[in-house]
Amino acid sequence: MTIAPGSTIGIIGGGQLGRMLSVAAAQLGYKCHIFDPHEHPPAADVAARFTRAGFDDPAAIEEFGRSVDVATYEFENLAVGPLRMLGDTLQPGTRSLAVAQDRALEKQFIEDCGGKVAPWRQVSNLEEVRRAIEQLGCAVVLKTRRYGYDGKGQAWIRAESECEACWQAIGEQPAVAESAVNFDAEFSVIVARWADGLHAFWDSPVNEHREGILRRSTVPCTALVARQVDEARGAALRIAEALGHVGVLTVEFFASKDGPLVNEIAPRVHNSGHWTIEGAETSQFEQHIRAVCGLPPGSTRLVSTGATMDNLIGEDVDRWPELVAEEGAHLHLYGKGEARPGRKMGHVTRITR
Repeated sequence: MTIAPGSTIGIIGGGQLGRMLSVAAAQLGYKCHIFDPHEHPPAADVAARFTRAGFDDPAAIEEFGRSVDVATYEFENLAVGPLRMLGDTLQPGTRSLAVAQDRALEKQFIEDCGGKVAPWRQVSNLEEVRRAIEQLGCAVVLKTRRYGYDGKGQAWIRAESECEACWQAIGEQPAVAESAVNFDAEFSVIVARWADGLHAFWDSPVNEHREGILRRSTVPCTALVARQVDEARGAALRIAEALGHVGVLTVEFFASKDGPLVNEIAPRVHNSGHWTIEGAETSQFEQHIRAVCGLPPGSTRLVSTGATMDNLIGEDVDRWPELVAEEGAHLHLYGKGEARPGRKMGHVTRITR
């Protein structure tokens, strides 16, 4: 079904991804309705309508659903139950959410789809952590099953004696224990999929992280990564199809000697795809709107020889005067308030000519 321009797209979550989705939707003639519990979410600044309510408020979600023609979400840490009442109005559906927000379920799902992940174990108490160390060896990273992002909810065990301290560091929450991976690079596969199975990929960016936070994404990828992209795309598409996913799906990979290993999936537009706004003929944000509204896909070709996207983290945003004056730099500020350490305040993209 095609959602015609002039219709209203509901976006659950009012952060920077919702903001950029709203801008892309407006360019195609849609109005956006933001649903978020915060008083002044960034996306509300550029949307036609804003409802402030809790993500776990069924009555508010039901009313929100009646006000939109199609709904989507900008992040995955959402209660699945209340969203089910949106039915087919929600694209992608709750299955994508349920899998992506639970690391144990996610890893098993990836393996069931024929993807490869690092050796791992599910743990729910200290004894299981110790048993996982015996089976996997060191080093191992503990990751909480839920609500971890940008390095949060993680702790490294580099010696058996660190088990208890690391278990306490993640709040003694259900987790996965994952073997350290020897990898040469990190990269993303970003794919958009339509309800009829049509799909489109962008060039895969090489990603650089520091302190668990993405700092830079660069296209085109290195030759080393390029040799693994086809296999990685196959895995990403199988995941999208198994989920029945509609919209953009991002799969983060490690390029390793054993081929591409999936790190995690994100059932949405993704930080590593921000370069597509200026660097591709159709951005990930516009393509997501096209997919959930049933419009034809746009071209994902590069507009030049390459692009680099740098995140502005915390006080990096104070450099905005020099960045906005820099020739060839495309500055995006997210309209957030306090520039706290580790907080993504904006990004800047530079196109290679």
